[in-house]
Amino acid sequence: MKFITPVLIVSAGLITPAMAVPVTPNFTSGTMTSHTESTTTINETIRQIDYQTGWSYTVTGTNIDVPSTPQVGTPYAIMENGAAFQFSESYSGPGMIMDTTVNRTTTIMSVTDTTSVFTQ
Repeated sequence: MKFITPVLIVSAGLITPAMAVPVTPNFTSGTMTSHTESTTTINETIRQIDYQTGWSYTVTGTNIDVPSTPQVGTPYAIMENGAAFQFSESYSGPGMIMDTTVNRTTTIMSVTDTTSVFTQ
């Protein structure tokens, strides 16, 4: 045990305290630039469904005698025999009348350039 004590004393004498050295910047002015790019892609699906809750009955034509209140099965007559005529009849009941789907992709690219100027 007596042998360890002198070694500790000798090694303790070899340690010197560390001292800080002041640092002085070696510049007077400068610039710093940065460049950032980002890309965002958005995929969207838009769907619209239109419904009709009632019914619709339409009659149109030329050279056709259409009663003032047409009904399904109403007898129609040609006004001038032998002349050209046109007749159109449509019925639409309740239900889905239109289904629209839109798919779109939007890509957004953002670029930012920054320059900082500093002096001492």
